[in-house]
Formats: sequence, structure tokens, C-alpha cells
Amino acid sequence: MKINQLMLFGVFFIGISSIEAQEKTSLTLGEAVQIAWEKSNEVTLANTKVNTKMYELKTVKNNQYPDIKVSGQYQRLTKASIDMPGQGESASLASPDRAMLGMANLSLPIFAGFKIQSSIDAYDSMYEAESANAEKTKEDVALKVITYYTALYKAQKTLDVLNENQKSAKQRVTDFTELEKNGIIPRNDLLKAQLLVSKTQLSIDEANNNLNNINFYLTTLLKLDPNVKIQVNEDDFFNLKTNNAPTSDAIALENRKDLEAVRLQGKASEANIKVAKAGYYPAISLLGGYTALDLKDIITVKYAMNFGIGLSYDISGILKNNVHVKEAESRALEVKNTEAIMTDRIKVEVQKSIEDYDLAINQSVVYDEALQQAAENYRLVKDKFDNGLSDTNDLVEADVEHLNAKIQTALSKATIIQKYYELLSVSGQLSQSFNLSKI
Repeated sequence: MKINQLMLFGVFFIGISSIEAQEKTSLTLGEAVQIAWEKSNEVTLANTKVNTKMYELKTVKNNQYPDIKVSGQYQRLTKASIDMPGQGESASLASPDRAMLGMANLSLPIFAGFKIQSSIDAYDSMYEAESANAEKTKEDVALKVITYYTALYKAQKTLDVLNENQKSAKQRVTDFTELEKNGIIPRNDLLKAQLLVSKTQLSIDEANNNLNNINFYLTTLLKLDPNVKIQVNEDDFFNLKTNNAPTSDAIALENRKDLEAVRLQGKASEANIKVAKAGYYPAISLLGGYTALDLKDIITVKYAMNFGIGLSYDISGILKNNVHVKEAESRALEVKNTEAIMTDRIKVEVQKSIEDYDLAINQSVVYDEALQQAAENYRLVKDKFDNGLSDTNDLVEADVEHLNAKIQTALSKATIIQKYYELLSVSGQLSQSFNLSKI
């Protein structure tokens, strides 16, 4: 019986350990970004749009190849009465009971006002623009992962600091309870210590709620089980080299994929102007064909081949086509204006990101100094309190300031990394930092 109980306990323990192992997983920031690129709906949609543009380009390219059509007929005929006037009364023809007809036609465009090649150029540029948009989507998804990952780290560190402080706060309540029983301190001091424990517990509950929400957002983005608890890797925040941070907008104007997509759309719009102007020209094509006919007992035609040149010219379209050209030129102007607006916006984004990154670094230095000052202040106040030279209010206030300083110092390190990646994002270098070639 004891053996069965031990076995049951062992199976239960293994099951619990397995569940815990399934619920917790450690992910580096790079691994999280890779997973998002592989499973994100946004990235999948972007790649699908690229494939659509690729097929559209192939469809347009097919217009430069000849059109070959083959048709055939086989018909059963009734007994027809065939008279041939002018051939005399004795002229008679057999009545055929079947007819067969086969035809093959070929049409090869020779000149279409440069419409075909211009259409190919336009769709090629649109395909490249969509590819650039897909790269921008990947960067946006990566930045979203970084934001959640950093927020998760901040929530976990905040919770760790609060739990650590709660232990000391509860110990203080225990100590104060004994001192209050012995009449060394008034009950009011004990209540203040207990109140600090309650306030800290509220902060812990709020931090837990924040942690769970962020974890859910990140697991949803990564298509993981919502029950998985992601444990961040601190090395991503303390071992990252940020000495290559961009210092101007020159790199952004060269590498931003959304700006590249607009420029490629501009090339496509210029090609579309040429497509519209193709209506001013005639269309010339090379024609060829083959015909075979068999009308039983009447006529048989073989090797009836034909070839020549076809010409078509829409005379009325010459007058109407001017509107299409103006429309295409207006769309090209729209793209140019969009490019100018985006260029200015990128410059503003880069400048703001540079300032935010520098601010995060400067604030981190100040927070480090503030932590040292708060720790020293708490030590001095604690010594004074132990010697009866300071009251509980001073001790609690010093403890709260020390707690805030520890939290802000921990969070400031993560903020630097977040601002660094945001700067890389607005500079168009975020994907490169995660080695996009592995995707």
C-alpha cells in the first residue's frame, strides 16, 4: 500500500513538474522576433501580397509572347439537296453526311506604342515596391515584439523588486509588533508599518495584472499557448552593444523600406504614363494561320496557310486618350508629393528617436546616482530610527524612496535598449540587427 502511494505521489509530482515546464519558457529577444516573423499574420499577409504582385508581373509579361489558337469542328449533316444553277440539268453533287474543319491562328505583337514593355516596367516596379512594403512590415512586427518584450521585462523586474521590498516590510511589521507589545513604540508606528505592507501588496497585485496582460499580448503575437509564461533573458538588455546607434537621418533616407516603396511606386507611375501615351500609336502584329477542310465527297482543303501583318488604329481614341495621359501624370505627381511628405516625416522621426535615446542614457546615469543616494539615505534614517533620533514617518518615506529608486534604475536599463531599437527602426536598420538572412 505504501509503495502504491509513493508511486502515485511520484507520478503526481512528475505531472506537476511537466505542467510547470510547459507553462514557462525562456525566450531571447532574437528568438521572439524570429518566431514572430515566421508565424505573424501581418508577415504572412505581406508575403502573400508580394506573391500576388509577382503573378501579376508574370501575367503582364505573357503579353509579349504570341497568341496561338487552335480550333476544330466535326459535324454530321443531313441528306442535303444541292443544286448548282448554270451547270445544266445533269449537274449533280453528292450529298455529304459529314464536315470537318480545323484552324490554327497565330498573332504576334510587333509594336503597340511601347505599351507592353512599359506595362512590364510598371508591374515590375510595383512588385519591388510590395517587396519593400513586406520588409517594412517585418520591421514593424519586430518593433512590436521588442515593445512587448521590454514591457514584460520591466513588469517582471518591478514585481521582483516589490516582492523583495515586501519581505523587508513584513519583517518590519513583525519587529514593530514586538516593540509595540513591549511599549517601546506607539501603536501608531505599527499601523504605519502595516499600511506600507498593504500599499506594497496593492502594487504587487497591479504589477501581476500588468505582467499577465503583457505576457498574453506577446504569446498571442507569437502564436504560443496563452498559458505559456515567457521568461525574458536579461542578457538582451545588459550585453547589447549600442555604440553603433545612428546619429543622423542620412541612413534612414537610404534604408527606410517604406520610403523605398514610395520611390518604386513613383517609377511605376512614370511607366504608367508611357502606357497611357501608347494610345496615340497604332498597333502592329504579325499574323499567321492554317486551315484544313473536309466536306465529304465535295471538297477537301489541305495546307491552306496564310500569313501577313495586322494593323489597328483607334482614330477616335487619339482624341479621348489625352484624358488618360493627364490622369496618369496626376497620379505620378501624387506619388512625388507623397515621397516629399514621407521624407520630412522620416527626418522628424529620426531626430526625435535620437533625442529619446540620448535622454534614456542620461536618465539612466541619474537613476544610478539616485539609487546610491536613496540607499545611503535609507541607511542613515534607519540608524537614526534605531537610536531613537528619527520617527516612523521618516523611515517609511526613506524606504519608499529607496524602493522607487530601485525600480526606476532597473527599468531605465530596459528603456535604453527599447529606445535604441526604436532608433534602428526609424533608420531602417532593425531587421539587419536580427540577421534577416536567417528567415
